[in-house]
Parts: sequence; C-alpha cells; structure tokens
Amino acid sequence: MEGRDETITKHEQLLQHIEGLKIGTKISVRKLAREMAVSEGTAYRAVKDAENLGIVVTKDRIGTVRIEKKPRNISEQLTFADVVEIVEGHVLGGAEGLHKNLYKFVIGAMKVDAMVRYIDAGSLLIVGNRDNAHILALEQGAGVLITGGFGTSREVKALADKLSLPIFSSRHDTFTVASLINRAIFDRLIKKKIMIVEDIVGSRPKIHALKLSNTVGESLALAERIEEERIPVTDEWNRVIGIVNRRDMTDLPEDQSIEKVLIRNPVTAALQTSLASAAQIMMWEGIDFLPIVDRNRKLVATVTRKEVLQAMRDARAQPQLGETFDHLIWNGFADERDEEGRLFFHGFITPQMATELGTISEGVLTTVMSQAAVKAAKDITGNDFVLDNMTTYFLRPVQIEDPIEVLPKLLETSRRTCKIEIVIIHAENLVAKAVMTLQSIEHG
Repeated sequence: MEGRDETITKHEQLLQHIEGLKIGTKISVRKLAREMAVSEGTAYRAVKDAENLGIVVTKDRIGTVRIEKKPRNISEQLTFADVVEIVEGHVLGGAEGLHKNLYKFVIGAMKVDAMVRYIDAGSLLIVGNRDNAHILALEQGAGVLITGGFGTSREVKALADKLSLPIFSSRHDTFTVASLINRAIFDRLIKKKIMIVEDIVGSRPKIHALKLSNTVGESLALAERIEEERIPVTDEWNRVIGIVNRRDMTDLPEDQSIEKVLIRNPVTAALQTSLASAAQIMMWEGIDFLPIVDRNRKLVATVTRKEVLQAMRDARAQPQLGETFDHLIWNGFADERDEEGRLFFHGFITPQMATELGTISEGVLTTVMSQAAVKAAKDITGNDFVLDNMTTYFLRPVQIEDPIEVLPKLLETSRRTCKIEIVIIHAENLVAKAVMTLQSIEHG
C-alpha cells in the first residue's frame, strides 16, 4: 500500500512539474523520466494526463509541447499544425511557427501584385509552384500551403525558418485543400456549440467530498455549510466510491459512520460528456446529481440536473453555428399550423436525402420523423425530449424533389413521457408511419 501511495504522489509531482514548464517547451518522456527519477511508463502516463488537462499537445513532426490552457469558451482557431494534418501535408520550412493560429486562408489564383491586398499576418496562402508568391506571403507574415505536391526553393525555406512561418506542401489540388480546411472549421464550430460538462464546472471553487471515516454529524454539518443535499464520498486517492443523501442521515446518531447510508458505485460522468448526455443519464437513472470524474475515477466536480438544464436553455438562446447532419436534413422543412392550431411540417426531398437509386433513404426518413416528433412534443408540453423507442413502417417510396407533409399526432402524454404518431404524406398518399415514445429530460 505504501508503494501505491508513493506512485500516486509521484504522478501528482510529475503533473506539477509539467505545469511549471515554460509555454512552448518541448517535452520528452525519456528526459522527463530521467529528470524526475521515475520509470518511462510513469512519465508517459503523466504526459497523457497533462494532455487530457489541456496543458500539453502532441503533434506529428513537432512532438509534445507545453501549451497555455485556454478556457473552452474562447473560440479555438485552427493552427498551422492542424492544417498540415488536415491536408496530409509535408513541412518544408518554418516548423517553429506551426503552433500559430490561422485566421483566414487566401487562394492565390491571381497575379502576385494583386495578392498583396488580400494577404496579411496570420493568413495562409494556398498556391501552386510559384516561388515569388511564396516569398511575398512570408514577408507579409503569412504561412504558405503549396498544392499539387510541389516543393519550393532553398531560399524560400531559409526565409520561412528565419521568420518562423510555416511553408508546407500537400499532394491535393487547391479545391480539395480549401474544402478540407472549410470542413474542419465547420466541425470546430459545431463542437464549440455542443456544450459539455466542463463548460459549466471549469471555474468552480474547491469540490467538497467526504471520507468513509466521517461521521453522520460531520456529514450533516458539511451539507448544511455548503447547502447541498448530496455529497460524494471518496477514498484516500480521491476516487469516487459513493454518495450520501442528507435526508438519509437526519434520524441517525451523530457519531455513527456514514458507511451504512452510503450509495455505492454511483453513476458518474466525465468533463467531456455533453450536457444533453448528462441530462439523459440522469433521466434514465432517475437521479438529479452526478459526480464528475477523470479517467482514473478521481473526483473533479459535481453537477445537478437543475444546473445542466439551465445551461442547455441558455445555450439554445445563442446563435446556431455549424451544420450537423440533422440540421442539413431538416433545413428543407418549414413548420405550419392547421385550422385547429396543430403543428405540422412540409418540405421537399433534396438530392442529399436520396439513395443512389434516387429514392429517399430510410435512415433520412427516420431522422425526419424523429425530429418532427421531438419538435411536436416540445410544442405541446414545453419540455425537451429524447427518443426512447420507435416503430416505423415504410409504405411507399418518394423521389427527389417530391413535396411531403409530416403530420404529428399526440397519442398520450404524462409528466415524463410523450407518445406520438408521425405520418408522412405525398400527394395524399401515405409514405411512412412511425409511433414513438419520447422521454422528457426535464423530469427524473
């Protein structure tokens, strides 16, 4: 047991050492192990944990580097190193500048004199085998991406090294690399929009926890002081082993151990868990409190259902960024109300929704019906829902550009569930039908 405690202590010391390194310092597992007198395996685990904490990053052809951890609510931009990876590039010079952010990219399909108006510091010039354009971009403070697999002159490479501005080559053509970079930017925007647990617990003060050795009296005093109904219980290594509820202890002797009222093996979540997933976990498990742990099950935070739902409501009030597949599928539909005020949807089958045979994909049709059901359930009850189960019937194919109507019908509803029938109509003919049960994430 003593050896285990020493290993844990060493691990924490390694993380503190890494955190104390100057921003930009390259980190070698072998060197770290030698400096801190630990095995390479222990050093490697510490580096990986530092990477999870966001204080180091590992990139191909660069290695592991100490970076400044940024709050997730600051919009993260692509770095030149990210672009190298995205376009499967080969670095020709200026590798020391790969960590710099990319603010925009410029396609060099113009005369060199005209490029000057568009290139500025932090941009990336996408161009072919044109040394004069390469030099111009570097002198303006921009990086260079050479398409078609071409290289550049020794003079240009030396200038890139001198200015710490990356110049790299990709075998892809200009259209392909521009599309790849655009896709990556959209993906980042989508990820940014999806709120995770870290977004609401990142800046919180110290997390309070109990040990099995604590008494009922001590636990109730802590619950009173921090104004919490539930408190996590951890072992000597700060790993979560259970939860205690204040109400379970109110009638017990104050000197009694909390072990008898301990709820063991509680459901937990991670910092990277999306808020929607956290809400669903609590809904399915019938709980309203989640300990947040790292990959070693060490306690790092706690969240309640109320906090998660409020953050999700706040997020929906923000502008939508990026395009998920669900957004793309639903873009072609509009909502309307019939004479009795009931919500229904209508739209067209777009080419992106079709199979290679020209008929609508059954998967897309299922997505249309499930989205219609969730929107209809929210319209009826005011709550947010997730799909619990569905039964679908595909009765008749529809073609590209066919107009369809999606008609929800409420079958039954309760505080926690909503049962809805969805039918899709084309030219007064039934195309598909589904019966779905939805679970509200607002209630446990």
